[in-house]
This record gives sequence, C-alpha cells and structure tokens, in this order.
Amino acid sequence: MSEKRRDNKGRILRTRESQRKDGRYAYKYIDAFGKQQFVYSWKLVATDKTPAGKRELPALRDKIKEISRDLEDGIDTISKKMTVCQLYAKQNGLRKNVKHGTKKGRDYLMGLLQDDPFGMKSIDAVKQSDAKEWAIRMSEKGFAFQTISNFKRSLKAALTAKQEESLLAFMEQDTVYRKYRDEVIILLGTGLRISEFCGLTTALDFKNRQINVDHQLLRDADIGYYIETPKTKNGIRQIPMSEEVYQALKRVLKNRGNAAPFSVEGYKNFLFLKNDGMPKVSANYDSMLKGLVKKYNKQNKEQLPNITPHILRHTFCTRLANAGMNPKALQYIMGHANITMALNYYAHATYDSAKAEMERLAA
Repeated sequence: MSEKRRDNKGRILRTRESQRKDGRYAYKYIDAFGKQQFVYSWKLVATDKTPAGKRELPALRDKIKEISRDLEDGIDTISKKMTVCQLYAKQNGLRKNVKHGTKKGRDYLMGLLQDDPFGMKSIDAVKQSDAKEWAIRMSEKGFAFQTISNFKRSLKAALTAKQEESLLAFMEQDTVYRKYRDEVIILLGTGLRISEFCGLTTALDFKNRQINVDHQLLRDADIGYYIETPKTKNGIRQIPMSEEVYQALKRVLKNRGNAAPFSVEGYKNFLFLKNDGMPKVSANYDSMLKGLVKKYNKQNKEQLPNITPHILRHTFCTRLANAGMNPKALQYIMGHANITMALNYYAHATYDSAKAEMERLAA
C-alpha cells in the first residue's frame, strides 16, 4: 500500500489536497465548466494559525466545503456569475430524454427568460424580490396564474408535493426500492445534509423526539471514513421528529442489520448500513436515487427529474417555506448560517420555536 501523503505537521492529506514547499496548502478540482482550478490557503483547518506576515484567508477545508456545494448546484466557483438562464440550462441538461411536449415547454420558458432581465441576472445576486417582480411582469404580459406557477416550479430544484407522494407510493410497492423508503422519508422530513444523515447513530433521542446534529460522516478514497464538525455553529442543532419521521426511524432501528466492528473518531453504531455492515455515505445514496428515478420513469407517464440527496433537502426547505414557516425557525432547522438577507429582520429562532412551528404546520 502506498504511503499516505502528509503535511509538515504529520496530518494525512485528502484526495486532491497538497502542501507546497513554502507551506501553503492547495486543492485541485474540476469546475462546473470542466476546467481544472486551484484554491490555496495558509491553513489546512480553521484552528491553524496563519504565518506571520501572510494574508488571513479561510482554511483550505472550509473553502473545499463551499466549492463542493457550488459544484453540486452547477455554479461557477470562480466568478459565481452563472446566470439564471445558465442554471436552468444546466438543470435541463441533467435529464435530456424527455417527451417532445416537455422539450417545447422548456424551450419556451428559456426564451422568456432570455428576453427578461431576470434570466440574465447572476444567481449569486438573485433576491426573492427579483423572482416576485419577474412573476408580476409575466402577469402583465397576460400569462395566467397557473402558467406562472408552472414556470416557477420548472426553475426549482425541488420535488412538488405530488411528485413526493407519487415517489413514496412507488417505493412502497417496489420490491427493490421498498427497503430504502424509510430513509427517503427521513431525508424528506428533516432536511438533513446527506453527510449529517449518514452520521446518525443508534443513540437517537426518542424520548424528546429530536435529532441531535453535531457531526458529519464522510469517506475519502485515500483515508477512508472520517468525521467533520459543522462549518459554523449554526450547523449544530436539534431537529424535531415529525410523527412520520419518528415512526420511520423506529422501523430503521428495528430492521437494521448487523454492524461491522467499526468506529471513527469516537463515533460508532451508525444507523444506516451497507450489506457489509459498514456505514453508508453520500455516494451510496447518489447511486440509489439515480437507479430509483430511472426505474420510476420507465413505469410512469409523469416523469421525475434527476433526484439527489441535496434535492430532497431542498424539497423539505421549500415545502416548509411555502407553508409559511417563520424564516428564522426554518434557518435554524436547516442549519444555515444565512438563508437570505431578509432573515436578519426576523427574531432569533431557538429549538423550541422551531419545534413549535413544525407542530403548528403538522396540526
């Protein structure tokens, strides 16, 4: 086995990480447009000290987290200047084999976006008010409310309530994907990041019906499994269990197979296991969801879009936002440092207020 690469402090470097002779750390990746890029920092992790006389920058691994999120959404990590039109085109490119009518609808919406300032706006600068103004302009042009709603849905990377219900119903009847149904229910009912979800252990707080989030489980090709703490203090939170999530977790625990003798950085007894008894990670769910959608679309006239764990998280967030949840409570549950600038106008949310909001919406 080849020797693991280490930095000058003896720490193992992950895939595509390196340290230069002057002590600076580098990370190599392929951007949203297929080009090789590098980012640099004098610090590997946030607790490192920046050398004297050097400019203070975010730690390399904090930069990597942000890059990974942007790449997942197809964003230009260098300029952050992908436009709404480019993002819509990227989303459509993930699912090309569609019916003629669907393609015509996509082309029609793209034409409308290209003729409107909203379509040319950089996604890093889009505000909720921009989308509302666009909807008003569409209405003034004579488009019906339902048509505008369909346009809005096309621009969202989230499942509709109908799609969500249909997907879960399909999984319940399917002999292959039935066993994953509770995991999808939990993802759709908690908004957990997939690495947070994979990090859950059997030490669940059923008494208080809450999920305690304070770490993430990931796997690297070079170093194997490892634990990361949330990027900011907002990531450490408690998520209330809805009745549906509570029952799904109970079933998962009951049906859980035998775990391999395994622990990582003090964590053990992970909840979601592969056939070999080792914990599942993001790649396992990417593969499962891809196969699920492919099979669903073969058997159903109404097609589902490409689904990733991130889309399930976004679906959860969108559903609660559309239901009128207090934005600060939603921010707390999602573990976001910031959702939009408008959130700063709302009172601070706590676990109790977030729980009250979820119970109010479930009533």
